[in-house]
Amino acid sequence: MNWGKLKNNHYFKEPVEHIYSSTIFDLKEYDRLYENQNNISHQSWLEFKNKHKVTVQMLDDIREIDKSKEVLCVWFFKERTDRSGGEDIVLSGKTLKYLPNTFLITKSKLLTVIDKKEEYIRRPVLQIDLTKSHYEQIMERFR
Repeated sequence: MNWGKLKNNHYFKEPVEHIYSSTIFDLKEYDRLYENQNNISHQSWLEFKNKHKVTVQMLDDIREIDKSKEVLCVWFFKERTDRSGGEDIVLSGKTLKYLPNTFLITKSKLLTVIDKKEEYIRRPVLQIDLTKSHYEQIMERFR
């Protein structure tokens, strides 16, 4: 992954340790994957998974994030037609915006999705399998 692009202002200790960033992947690469998000076996996705040596799951909605995983590593693929403010996620009391091309990485399981009266039909997210040791390696740069 492009973890080298992470900067100090992407790292947060409070309320729980997490990374929140929209600069890991450039827009051109994100757009290529976005256009094929409904076909995870498309060549663009195969190249992405092979290049970064990751396993991923594309989920139709942020409510489907698997919190049983050791580390939560998600990449938001907000629909272009979704004009909502995106304040859909709370991490241990801190509201985070569901924005396109944005990563959230944390070990915390205190992640909740805000139910809204007028929520968008779909809030896709890519969940990336990240081991605890890989997480620690990433975070070590910022501690």
